[in-house]
Amino acid sequence: MSTLIEEFNEYRTRMNEVILEKDNKVLKRFFSLDHQAYQDGALPTRTKELLGLVASLVLRCDDCIKYHLGQSHALGCTTEEIYEVFAIANLVGGSICIPHTRRGAEYWEALMAG
Repeated sequence: MSTLIEEFNEYRTRMNEVILEKDNKVLKRFFSLDHQAYQDGALPTRTKELLGLVASLVLRCDDCIKYHLGQSHALGCTTEEIYEVFAIANLVGGSICIPHTRRGAEYWEALMAG
């Protein structure tokens, strides 16, 4: 696995543990709600992850972009699907999304390389 991916996943896991061990009820409920929202429902989890990726690109959150790319990869999304998501996000968000698309493309390449 790529160092880029390992570093992101390790940091995310470690800091989520730090946050959750503080036992803040609101934060725990928020984390739970976020997890529940991406479960299969009227829309399948795969679609929800792609929607999350679009929103993350438009909102310019690199950590969220990496997370949703990782989930999309695990769910079997194709490079063609990911690049259609990149295209929609850039249309909606404008050229300010381009740097985040670059970093997203770099992370996707690392995921695809294994």
